[in-house]
Amino acid sequence: MLKHLFGVLLVCLFFEASAQNTFTDGSKYIDPTPYLSKLSEQDLYKHLSIIASDEFEGRETGTPGADKAADYIANHYKSIGLTGLLPNHFQAISFKAETWNAISLEINNKKYKHLLDYYALPNINYTSSFSVNEVVFAGYGIETDSYSDYKNGNVKDKLVLIYAGEPKKKNGQFIISGNESSSEWANDYRKKIKIAAQKGAKGILIIDPDTKENIQEHRNEILNSSMRMGFSEDPEGNFIPNMFISPQMAKELLGKNLKKVIKARLKIQKNKAWKPLTIPASVSFEMDKNNKLLEGKNVLGFLEGSDENLKSEIIVVSAHYDHLGKRGNSIFNGADDNGSGTSLILEIAEEFANAKKSGNGPRRSILFMSLSGEEKGLLGSEFYAANPVLPLEQTIANVNIDMIGRVDEAHTQDSNYIYVIGADKLSSELHEINEKSNELYSNITLDYKFNDENDPNRFYYRSDHYNFAKNGIPAIFYFSGVHEDYHRPEDDIEKIMLSKVIRIGKLAFGTIWELANRDRRIVVDKKG
Repeated sequence: MLKHLFGVLLVCLFFEASAQNTFTDGSKYIDPTPYLSKLSEQDLYKHLSIIASDEFEGRETGTPGADKAADYIANHYKSIGLTGLLPNHFQAISFKAETWNAISLEINNKKYKHLLDYYALPNINYTSSFSVNEVVFAGYGIETDSYSDYKNGNVKDKLVLIYAGEPKKKNGQFIISGNESSSEWANDYRKKIKIAAQKGAKGILIIDPDTKENIQEHRNEILNSSMRMGFSEDPEGNFIPNMFISPQMAKELLGKNLKKVIKARLKIQKNKAWKPLTIPASVSFEMDKNNKLLEGKNVLGFLEGSDENLKSEIIVVSAHYDHLGKRGNSIFNGADDNGSGTSLILEIAEEFANAKKSGNGPRRSILFMSLSGEEKGLLGSEFYAANPVLPLEQTIANVNIDMIGRVDEAHTQDSNYIYVIGADKLSSELHEINEKSNELYSNITLDYKFNDENDPNRFYYRSDHYNFAKNGIPAIFYFSGVHEDYHRPEDDIEKIMLSKVIRIGKLAFGTIWELANRDRRIVVDKKG
């Protein structure tokens, strides 16, 4: 009996050792544990206590607090021996900051309240004002080769009223796609505004059934000055004045004509002929927008690979360091969003630098990048993707870390989890490598809930990894979910679970380690 048990133990040990003797592509295994085991809560806390301090005033892009954070990060990269590739480790970005000086909307002599009854986004609007005595209801504001809401109507010089989203048949299938999957018209309101502009419309009102939720989501973007880069679309010339209104506002606007609009919508859903409706209504609005130029900085820390044949290939490790800044006496310190990810990649970078100093690679090069402007619309990563310091075609993967220090409502009973998003979208091997890393170094629950393409939160599109993924670069996004202090002043260091961050750090470290040291670059075998 004892001999049998001993034999089983030897077999188990053999297979465990064999599993660790190769990477997932069969190449020789190099053990990262001497380095990832040095990721420490003490060092993490040191970085986070500075980055998320009141001194940095919430690190809003273009402010002195953000500059202080950039300096701190750059000095750390210098201290551990990383090069900057650009002067002072900074990739400077010029932003156009946009916010409202004043905004008003009046319908049938009733004044409505911005960010309560309706909302308007500064980045797709410009200073304008006008009054009309009628509006044209144009269905869902969609025009394709096979379907058009404008086919039988004229909206030139008119104010257009449309529904958000896209029409469905009674069987649940979308009319545009012909199946149960929505088309890009469902979420891309810019397309609808542009089509109305091309038709000569003067302005557009979009009936948003989720007004309350979307006001909450866009509140900081609207109040805290949204930004865009110089090469982004100029609102004037591409868009027309536009606002999102609540269903209740739409009812009050339409009055006794509401039944006509409902009847028209039913015809659309049944794919029957209909034509845009002209509705008498007194509508006036004014938008006065403030524009100013600001500068942001992506902070770069480059570790050249040790293998002459592989060092031209790059892994980008990213985390945005900006947050929402200061409003009155309230400072949005953003300890979790994204002080947690920013501090962790400083730790990971240091241990990769130590590995190279001790003669253990990495074989490929790694660019650690602390990004600006994420809270303003992923602008820092968008700028880098458009102006890469290292060729995108030689960038084999992006590992992105954003908000990993807290738990969301779904995990209040067990903090030992991480949401993994995007790993399998472009490369089956990236997913496999991450799973193997978790098995060997972290043993944390990998939650793929938000990796679902039908996830209504659309987190895959809401952090910096997406600007790499949309350029064909496999990307993985680590994220622990939204909590009650998300985008609030209460997101402070005292609530960060340091042990959780370190465990996620070991998972990310192991994944980066194999990406950097295996013989073959990971395959791109999916369309995303």
